[in-house]
Amino acid sequence: MLLYWDHSDAQKSALPAEKRIREVMQQAYNQFKSSSGGANASYIPYLANVDPELYGIAICTADGKVLELGDTKYEFGIESISKVFVLALAMQQRGAKAVEDSIGVNATGMPFNSVMAVELDPQRAVNPLVNAGAMATNSFIRAPNSAAKWTMIDDMMAKFAGRRLSVIQQLYASETATNLHNRAIAWLLYSYGRFYDDVSESVDLYTRACSYGSSTRDLAIMAGTLANSGVNPVSREKVIDAVLCPRILATMLTEGLYDNTGSWVYHTGLPAKSGVGGGMIVVAPGRMAIAVFAPPLDKSGNSVKAQKTLQYIIDELKLNLLAPQG
Repeated sequence: MLLYWDHSDAQKSALPAEKRIREVMQQAYNQFKSSSGGANASYIPYLANVDPELYGIAICTADGKVLELGDTKYEFGIESISKVFVLALAMQQRGAKAVEDSIGVNATGMPFNSVMAVELDPQRAVNPLVNAGAMATNSFIRAPNSAAKWTMIDDMMAKFAGRRLSVIQQLYASETATNLHNRAIAWLLYSYGRFYDDVSESVDLYTRACSYGSSTRDLAIMAGTLANSGVNPVSREKVIDAVLCPRILATMLTEGLYDNTGSWVYHTGLPAKSGVGGGMIVVAPGRMAIAVFAPPLDKSGNSVKAQKTLQYIIDELKLNLLAPQG
């Protein structure tokens, strides 16, 4: 059974007091600011050179309050977090069932760039939040040409963020020069009939979307739109249909932190998505979204400091969806 939350006044009344949220954010910031562990992604040269000491926390509540602490205005590579919002575009255009049938939604249990995950599934089904599935999702969006498709992606990202995001051109160039493995995965899917548009163009659009510059504040608002049933809680613009939000959050529950997702959900009970740029988002449906930025990653490609910070905030604000409520 799929649980569903809306952004009704009854749900919003369950929000913790703003004073309490700020207090917990400060506690988390003080506790983890100097913590060590992990390393910047080294296989993308641009990411390897980002200051590993940068650290920001932002929370966007379902009623539109945005609370910030630390380096929340610094724009970093959105990386795989972009997959969530391209998936939203594909679902809005073609429907959740079509995405499930043509891409797949189950967890792979393997690294985000696994070839074996494609080969072992008899139907070549993948998850939209791993590289193979994300590229296939991009190819699944209908558009007359590559330029038109990019405009659709760019417009969707802008609606989620409440502002127009820009691609970090140095990051885009760095990723394009090092994405041979992704191109191979895309061609493998194409050979199995599980890719739906020009391979080279689709991989390029996927790479460009991963190269957006986003701040911690941006990510909190974007995730807050999912917490608020598809309505941007700051701009008040409807971005996607409410019925799609539980489906998107379900993919985050199964694959948001790649091969470490099960452990994450076991300890927090919330859907999340990470990016190798150091960002991470968490959604508490009907209540709030939290974003954290800290570049050093664990072996699965997830920010070490972000995970610690988010788990602390989730525990202190009692946001775990799997824990008794009330």
